[in-house]
Amino acid sequence: MKYILLTGIALLALASPASAHVTLETGMASWGSYYKAVFRVPHGCDGSTTTGIAVDIPEGVISVKPMPKSGWKIDIVTGKYAKTYTSHGKPVSEGVKRVIWSGGSLPDDEFDEFVFLAKLPEDKEVMRLFFPVTQTCEKGTVIWNEIAAPGSDPHKLKNPAPTLDLMAEHDGMEHMDH
Repeated sequence: MKYILLTGIALLALASPASAHVTLETGMASWGSYYKAVFRVPHGCDGSTTTGIAVDIPEGVISVKPMPKSGWKIDIVTGKYAKTYTSHGKPVSEGVKRVIWSGGSLPDDEFDEFVFLAKLPEDKEVMRLFFPVTQTCEKGTVIWNEIAAPGSDPHKLKNPAPTLDLMAEHDGMEHMDH
C-alpha cells in the first residue's frame, strides 16, 4: 500500500504545472558547437489546442536552420546582430532572430517537439542562454519568457524561458556534425 501511495504522489508531482512548461530536450552544450535545439511542448493553453510556436533566438546563436514539420508552416524573422560573428570563415552580421511554426494543430492532451540546428556562441563569458517561446493556442497565448534572478529558484517561475547552459566540451559529450 505504501508503494502505491508513494507512486501516486510521485505521479501527481510530475503532473504539476511547474513541470509542465516548454523545455529544451538537452539543457547543456559546449561553446562554439552546433546544437540541435529540441523544444518540447507538453500541452496547450488551459485545455486549448496549440496552433503556433515562436522561438526567439538569443544574441550569439547563429546559422539557425529550422526543421520542417508536417502540417506546419515555418516563418523566419531575420535581423542585424549586436556584433559580427564568424561562420565558416566568413563574417556574419545578421541572421535569424525568430523562428515561427504556425498553422498546425497540437491538441492539449498531446505533446510535440519543434527543432532547429544552430551554432552556439564561442564566447566563454556566455554561461547560459535563454530562448523565450510564445505558444499560441486557439484560445489564448502563453509566453515562456521568465528568467530567474541570480540566487533565486527558477522552479518557482510561472512561465520560465527554456534555458541552455554552456560549458567546455568534455568526455561523454557528443560532438554534433553539421
